[in-house]
Amino acid sequence: MSGNTFGTIFKVTTFGESHGEALGAVIDGCPAGISVDRNEIQAALDRRRPGAKTVNGMNAAVTTRSEPDTVEILSGVVNGISEGTPVALVIRNTTQHSNDYSNLEHTFRPGHADYTYFEKYGVRDYRGGGRSSGRETAARVACGAVAGMLLRTAGIKITAYTTAACGISCRKKDMTVIEHNMLRACDKEAAAEMEKRITEIRREGNSAGGIIECTVTGVPSGLGEPVFDKLDAELAKAVMSIGAVKGIEFGSGFGAADSTGKENNDEMCTENGNPVFLTNNAGGILGGISNGNDIIFRAAVKPVPSIFQKQQTVSSCDGGFEESDLLIEGRHDVCLCPRIVPVIEAMAQLVLADMLLRNRSSRID
Repeated sequence: MSGNTFGTIFKVTTFGESHGEALGAVIDGCPAGISVDRNEIQAALDRRRPGAKTVNGMNAAVTTRSEPDTVEILSGVVNGISEGTPVALVIRNTTQHSNDYSNLEHTFRPGHADYTYFEKYGVRDYRGGGRSSGRETAARVACGAVAGMLLRTAGIKITAYTTAACGISCRKKDMTVIEHNMLRACDKEAAAEMEKRITEIRREGNSAGGIIECTVTGVPSGLGEPVFDKLDAELAKAVMSIGAVKGIEFGSGFGAADSTGKENNDEMCTENGNPVFLTNNAGGILGGISNGNDIIFRAAVKPVPSIFQKQQTVSSCDGGFEESDLLIEGRHDVCLCPRIVPVIEAMAQLVLADMLLRNRSSRID
């Protein structure tokens, strides 16, 4: 299998499966001299991990599978400082219930990658989806935390949050409430409505999708390569590589299609002799290069495909296929939004860390 490496200078290679011994990653290109705090990596993993609770107790949106997701730093860090050598991270799997998936050995789950994996490789790990499982993102989050420590040295901060879930949209943006509701929504009142709806959906044995917005502050102008490696193109690739994400837009996004140039262009003026933009319809990126505004993008998250209702599908048998019905068992999320928030942050951190390092070689002042 190819395609497990991401980045150009700050380069990450991940490995591991949902029901294997461990997940992990090797970061190549992390500069020496970065303060690397294992507890901070762990805190990022705790936000993503299955079985995580909110400030109010259990989270009805997420799976009951409870993994400690304890991170081990195997190399590249001495006394809390990066050495400039490869940073290796490992997260052990400890509570796999592989028997929950015994009925899927020959049956393909609707909405999952089971069938496409089988067609491509002729073999698949049916225990939770193997490499295609959302659990694969734990390694991304660990690496993203390290990238975030690099970005901090440049004053760059990344915050993602739910703006819609279960058909309910946030009506305001209050960044102080994101970590105080189970959806990680930016609107406390809308979050309460989402929580109520998720409880109903769980009772129905169904699932729901949503929209995650991400805001990146402190980005200097000039990050991004203007042709194939545009900053928005790299962010789009990174975010779209997350299994549950089905769409992405920047700034005014698809709304730009219904506007005029006069409405959509971000006009400019000067403040204290420096250029500033009057609006941010571009989402902080022009011509594939950051313009100094906040970078803002939104990602569409599909409903969790594992639902507790009977579905029609096919099974492999004797070199062919036959129709069958499937009732999925096991422990599954109802809405991925709260757990995908830290994953989207991580992928944005990886892109921006890489672009920051690439930019240092773009010109000599």
